[in-house]
Amino acid sequence: MAKLDYDGPILEIDKLSISFFTRLREIPAVMDFSVTVQPGEAVGLVGESGCGKSTVALGVMQDLGKNGRVVGGSIKFKGRDLAEMSAEELRDVRGNEIAMIYQEPMASLNPAMKIGHQLMEVPMIHEGIGEAEAKDRALQVVTDVKLPDPARILDSYPHQLSGGQQQRIVIAMALMSKPALLILDEPTTALDVTVEAAIVELVRDLGKKYGTSMLFISHNLGLVLETCDRICVMYSGEAVERGSIEEVFDDMQHPYTQALFRSIPLPGADKNTHPLVAIPGNFPLPHERPNGCNFGPRCDYFEDGLCDEGFIPMYPADEAGHHETRCLRFKEIDWNAPITVGEQKQKGEIGKVVLKMDDLKKYYEVSANALFGGANKKVVKANETLSFEARESETLAIVGESGCGKSTFAKVLMGLETATDGEILLDNQSIGNTPIEERDTKTVADVQMVFQNPFDTLNPSMTVGRQIIRALEIFKIGKNEAERKTRMLELLDLVKLPREFADRMPRQLSGGQKQRVGIARAFSGGARIVVADEPVSALDVSVQAAVTDLLMEIQRNEKTTLLFISHDLSIVRYLSDRVMVMYLGHVVELGTTDQVFSPPYHPYTEALLSAVPIADTSIEKKHIVLDGDIPSAMNPPSGCPFQTRCRWKSKVLGNLCDTEVPPVRTLEGNHQVKCHLSDEKLAEMEPVIKIAAE
Repeated sequence: MAKLDYDGPILEIDKLSISFFTRLREIPAVMDFSVTVQPGEAVGLVGESGCGKSTVALGVMQDLGKNGRVVGGSIKFKGRDLAEMSAEELRDVRGNEIAMIYQEPMASLNPAMKIGHQLMEVPMIHEGIGEAEAKDRALQVVTDVKLPDPARILDSYPHQLSGGQQQRIVIAMALMSKPALLILDEPTTALDVTVEAAIVELVRDLGKKYGTSMLFISHNLGLVLETCDRICVMYSGEAVERGSIEEVFDDMQHPYTQALFRSIPLPGADKNTHPLVAIPGNFPLPHERPNGCNFGPRCDYFEDGLCDEGFIPMYPADEAGHHETRCLRFKEIDWNAPITVGEQKQKGEIGKVVLKMDDLKKYYEVSANALFGGANKKVVKANETLSFEARESETLAIVGESGCGKSTFAKVLMGLETATDGEILLDNQSIGNTPIEERDTKTVADVQMVFQNPFDTLNPSMTVGRQIIRALEIFKIGKNEAERKTRMLELLDLVKLPREFADRMPRQLSGGQKQRVGIARAFSGGARIVVADEPVSALDVSVQAAVTDLLMEIQRNEKTTLLFISHDLSIVRYLSDRVMVMYLGHVVELGTTDQVFSPPYHPYTEALLSAVPIADTSIEKKHIVLDGDIPSAMNPPSGCPFQTRCRWKSKVLGNLCDTEVPPVRTLEGNHQVKCHLSDEKLAEMEPVIKIAAE
């Protein structure tokens, strides 16, 4: 099918309503939703899980399954109503003119088929071109998405590529037929922040090169700021605010947009003096939406008799009508009023050293030919000479990309693995070589973990209360069942969950509530050290604020040492006292939060900071994109572990970086950096993140 020239809007969604039908009822997923995407424009669609973002995308793809139906409004692509197209016309449009990139790249790739064939299929099916031309085009797009050695990549299977490389292939596949509209559904959620920065830059550049319009679905406001021209904020199935990035970010006109911004850590936020403000209450279920404004029950500006009656349409918030809001009171609200902060919290006094690591190493032996147990053994150096101390009431953040050894070190600390060399001292007692089954109950209770994914850590067939009581039994807390039950209810109070949740099953809880149960269980034995492994990355931004605030409050009361493993540097800056940056098993930088976030940095820290998307239009950022992925720990580079990706390498004399591992240097204020750069070169470093002058 030839692509028609068209100069109107590429996508026009007008008053769209989508419902899903179960045996019991109709569940409205999207109501009265309108958005327009012009040629070459990128529109961001943001909101929490369950707000209907992905349903809109599936509506555009006409892929709502047998239970989903468009019950009102229209979706027009290049002026044609998609609902009126035949199955054959739709097949021509999908993949050829409209392409979609999903969150999980492996869901779009065939594991049994080489990458080259998967890419060549697209134009061969949609455009009927020959094999030789399709192969040339596949080679071109793989080069366009900046993958090394394109010929080798085309000859690889999906499992032979890293997550970031797989996502680039999915983007290449979507661009093979030069679509007019590209829908991206959370395309970088599963990727490291450095890979995310490269993918986002890639999508932006390719959008310009191919003139593709984009609908970018995300819950990350910083990413939308960096990629989109306009934004549409969704809440509970409805668009609540629409406008250009500058209008919505700098002059928001809906209470939900304001609440979202207050719950994300921007530069300058401080956990004690300017704590994040979580959105009160919970997201309404689709069949339990309130009358009037859906956001009403959680809104600071709610007015009885006004906000809870009848349908609320979108109102123009500026004279031109480009900026719109679904709020009845937007003209009366003082949007610049300072946040009313509750009592300012006193920071807990940092106490004595509780945990000390000295030259910790963790190596794994693997067969070079693992499938057949080959004779050649290779060593994976997951942790190389880790040394640090952590004190009572202190939050030490551990940051770095996937594969840098963060979780390996956590496993050794927990006793799930034993150290290859070096020492871990807990209250001056060595525990690095004692596996968990040989540790005494007190040591196990003292060192606990809160995991990344709350869905995987709870037993689906046991009530919440029973799971906490089970932990209390293991830690030998309470003389009898009654005492344990009382303690369990106190733990629910501690994590701010209603006591009646004790009788609920995990499936009846939201992600944020499940994570609170995980925290309650970790603290059930009076944990003194809690390893929080990406504890909020699977949660919505509004829930993240509540869970981080909860961790901070428990830490203040219990004097807990918190080891916070994360790749989200915004949260790290907000809540940590000290930061340890890891790369390929090495600690490359260690210092207070202020030291690590201001120059001089380790060149890797500098690149990490540049990659963080920040939802603030007044921020100016230096642009540093790291080439390539983290090298394999089985085959690390010689010399400095970071030298293969370092932009400063050419500025160091000789081939020192290629041949020698840098020594750990201690700068002013006990700030440690593992780098060959001279003091003079380090002193020349400029800040990556600057707040622009007014």
